[in-house]
Amino acid sequence: MNTELKIQTPSQTIGPYFAYGLTPEQYGYDFKSWVDGIMVHPNTRNDAFTITGKVLDGEGNPINDAMVELWLNDGENRLFGRYGTGTKPDNSFEFTTIKPTSVDGQAPFINVILFMRGQLLHSYTRIYFSDEELNTTDETLKAVPEARRKTLIAQKTDRGYVFDIHMQGELETVFFQV
Repeated sequence: MNTELKIQTPSQTIGPYFAYGLTPEQYGYDFKSWVDGIMVHPNTRNDAFTITGKVLDGEGNPINDAMVELWLNDGENRLFGRYGTGTKPDNSFEFTTIKPTSVDGQAPFINVILFMRGQLLHSYTRIYFSDEELNTTDETLKAVPEARRKTLIAQKTDRGYVFDIHMQGELETVFFQV
């Protein structure tokens, strides 16, 4: 008789370890996350805006338990935010941030790290901005097939930018190996 316990380990699943400590609101815990989607306070920066979006599965349905992290450098500070997609009823994420500075002629971009169930390793992508002239000369964007570049570009709206992350399917977001 085999009495060996068969339970999942942290290397097999993202598990409750990250949910409890990193995005507790999306799971109904009664304490706030140490890091949230407010990367800069809009009342202290007149250049602050929001980036909203959803993480979508291969059928276009919002994923309700992803954790999205944004990292950027504005030339003075490194800014960081984290948001659980299950925090809001529509399973979207929302960050208040600023546009990063251009470095060495690159188009401004924000690094995105995505954690979610079913992934043994997190995914990396970038957010570029639809109103940036440097997009046409950015070496990383030029390395991406032209038909897929749009998956990396947030669209400007009157409130800020919209950027959806498609995990699979025809509109699958470009992910990078880091």
